[in-house]
Amino acid sequence: MSKLKLGPIADDKPVKVTLELPADLHRDLAAYADILAREAGHATADPVRLIVPMLERFIASDRGFAKARKAQARNAQQQQ
Repeated sequence: MSKLKLGPIADDKPVKVTLELPADLHRDLAAYADILAREAGHATADPVRLIVPMLERFIASDRGFAKARKAQARNAQQQQ
């Protein structure tokens, strides 16, 4: 079994996004969706539904972003 960074995608209300993806990236998303579905025992989800959780995971794991966000919050508190 693969160790994917994403777990099962929650079945919630979808959000419409208009975005152009390079063909290679779309193929990778489709392959990722297929592997994720197989491992979870579900039908393959629309690859577009992977974009939000992937972005959330990326932002949550970006230490530089977290550090900058904390510094920004400290600066905002000091200015009050």
